[in-house]
Amino acid sequence: MKTLTKKWQIILYGCSGIGVNMLNMIVGSYLCSALLTGGFAAEDVGYWTYTDKNLVIAGIWATLILVAKAIDGIIDIPLASFTDNLKTRWGRRRPAILIGYIPMIIAYLLFLIPLNNGSTVLNTVWFASLLCLFYGAYTLTMVTYYATFAEILDNDQDRLFLSNVKSICDVVYFSISFALVPVFVNVSRMNIRWVALLFLPLAASMFIPLFMIKEPSTKDGIPEGSKDARGVNFIKSITYSFRNKDFIYWMICASVMNFGLQLFLSGINEYFSSTGLNMTLVMASSFAPVPFTLQIYNKLVKKKGIKFGFQYCLLVYSFAMVLMFFCRNLPMNIMTPVALVGGIIVSFAMGTFFSITYTVPSQLAADENARTGICASSMYFAVQGLFEGTAAGLASGPMLVWLKQNGGIPYMTLVIAAACMTAFVLAFFLPKSIAYMGKEHKE
Repeated sequence: MKTLTKKWQIILYGCSGIGVNMLNMIVGSYLCSALLTGGFAAEDVGYWTYTDKNLVIAGIWATLILVAKAIDGIIDIPLASFTDNLKTRWGRRRPAILIGYIPMIIAYLLFLIPLNNGSTVLNTVWFASLLCLFYGAYTLTMVTYYATFAEILDNDQDRLFLSNVKSICDVVYFSISFALVPVFVNVSRMNIRWVALLFLPLAASMFIPLFMIKEPSTKDGIPEGSKDARGVNFIKSITYSFRNKDFIYWMICASVMNFGLQLFLSGINEYFSSTGLNMTLVMASSFAPVPFTLQIYNKLVKKKGIKFGFQYCLLVYSFAMVLMFFCRNLPMNIMTPVALVGGIIVSFAMGTFFSITYTVPSQLAADENARTGICASSMYFAVQGLFEGTAAGLASGPMLVWLKQNGGIPYMTLVIAAACMTAFVLAFFLPKSIAYMGKEHKE
């Protein structure tokens, strides 16, 4: 694959996934909830739901969502093997992106159309089937795109830069989702289905890799003399990723970190719900400064390596969580500025937590490709997705529910801080192949 060498090319490439990620956020955070009226205020229910009435049977729908999520986690690995081994005259990455992209868009559009106007089994099965199709197609599209991070760049500094660009894009679509979508619904009084259509054109950003990726035909395998690694069968691909002890240790460390991050993202609304604090302000203070705070992280990585930068951010994040614990019971005139300061401190770590999950697996995959001649780039991201998905499920499921049911929500940020400090300790034992990634080497 032809490598990118110019900064503007890397920036453009890093922006490619923002639209597709936004569609995934809308489906998971808004459209699935819009099929049931429960939890919405009477004056808002006609805007936040499809038709002002239930369209699925709640008990069956809850079970089928769990099934869809499980399929989404399991299917990552076979789809990663598929894209690593795809043989076409146009190469393997561009066709794989299209194979995922087209049914993903179709499933997204069909998800806006109920088969009838009631809470029926037919509607329930229809939306669950579309959800499975959407998640599967989304996974193939994005795992292929992430795999190219190891192939379209030829050094760890550029991969760090690309990861930071992607991290900023993640912050953008998170911010749009948490701030702009409610504005369209609550202020402009647009129905959530129209809002979903409004953001659909953003998905065109995934055409960027189709024009920027330049790879030879793989119809007859990897061409002789090509620098591209060859694919291997499904079992061997899994074996290469799981036998990489450095990668598996990183997965353990990253999963503990991700547990804390996902508990924050999924439970912060409950945490401040009884205080009257404006959550839009807190989330804005947590996300808006990320492009600037990433610059500090980059300087630390270039000077000391990824381990040092990662541990710095874990400490900062833990401190911010403890600060939020103490500010919760303060008077409103004091709590608001303290919470905003806590949010700004959070931003020093938020971008890093997104960025590093692109940097490490792409660099390890690139090293594996160069060392063995075997392509397992997609598999590294698929395995990471499996680990992180499990951690996220534990955080937003059993842990958050347990805290809510047992009066533990006021202590949630302390649980987050404990998780991040555990990751901080684990990071001391990161292998050198990871610890010094991104560090500039003086001649």
